[in-house]
Amino acid sequence: MSTFTLQSPDGDVIDCVLLSHQPALDHPKLRNHQIQMEPPMLPEGLRHKTTTEEEKIDGSMFKPQLWHYVEQKCPPGTIPIRRTTENDLLRAEKINRYGKKNQRPFYPPQTALIHSSLNENGHQHAITYVEGDKYYGAKAEINVWAPSIEMPNEFSLSQLWLLAGSFEGDLNSIEAGWQVSPDLYGDNNTRLFTYWTSDAYQATGCYNLLCSGFVQISDQIALGATISPLSGYGGRQFDIDILIWKDPRAGNWWMSFGQNCVLGYWPAALFTNLAEAATMVEWGGEVVNSEPGSRHTSTQMGSGHFPSEGFGRASYFSNLQIVDASNNLQPPGNLNTFSENAACYDVENGYNSEWGYYFYYGGPGYNDRCP
Repeated sequence: MSTFTLQSPDGDVIDCVLLSHQPALDHPKLRNHQIQMEPPMLPEGLRHKTTTEEEKIDGSMFKPQLWHYVEQKCPPGTIPIRRTTENDLLRAEKINRYGKKNQRPFYPPQTALIHSSLNENGHQHAITYVEGDKYYGAKAEINVWAPSIEMPNEFSLSQLWLLAGSFEGDLNSIEAGWQVSPDLYGDNNTRLFTYWTSDAYQATGCYNLLCSGFVQISDQIALGATISPLSGYGGRQFDIDILIWKDPRAGNWWMSFGQNCVLGYWPAALFTNLAEAATMVEWGGEVVNSEPGSRHTSTQMGSGHFPSEGFGRASYFSNLQIVDASNNLQPPGNLNTFSENAACYDVENGYNSEWGYYFYYGGPGYNDRCP
């Protein structure tokens, strides 16, 4: 039940829904759940990218989502939810699969092979990752673009993953970032999203608030809503700041967006292998290659340009950090990279004093070297 609705300039309807009526509480494991309105202490050691004076944006003018340009706001005690339309449901192959990722092949446990089999159903990646330790959270500043999508059943996303499990059916994953997905949203807008699963994308979990699970407490940010402004090739660059960390006491996994907005949390009860910690963290891009006409898709990843083009042209993640067992943000350590086909989408790591650990990634897909 919404208290009232807002009309976003892009056509989205945003319903302001009472906290106690949000979808999360319909989950069988959350029937008696008490919403945690006070987030746990942020991890120590937050690192943010420094900016020059001309790059700074007046906080009163910077509006990270397009619906913020309407005069009204959702009142305290409510959360903004992007309304699901009949057309959204009609685009789904099956109504009960709307908002869920298509089941992906089970991963072998070897890290180098985790994503290699995904190309069989069109998923391709350009990622940086760490493994071999226990990770209690992760952070990044993610450069935001509007990649072109060739086919409506394809998508392009840039996100971070927190993973735990055997990759053979009991994979637990928490994910957040930005995506362009015509099939899910009915347009080519760049949108903020989250995802979770506790069984390798088979039955549990979904995007955003399209099923029960994620508990939102913020009245400022709408999951699935259009991000604004976006980066331009050779022009001004815009990032979103995402931090996910585990409450050391209650065990819930929290998410903050930007430098001041704690969005909500995934309750500990949703997970099995993530009940203690993640065993792998990944940052990077993913696309679907549906191979129209038996050639590689021209769907872009990131900015649609290769990492070698650098700042202002290639997409990047900066200030990569992980959270340790003492709730401290730390450098990620031994970073690895992976790409199924660097001629289509590539990734290049780096480090400097301003950005800390970072990487450029992405590409155009179909080109002379990626037929």
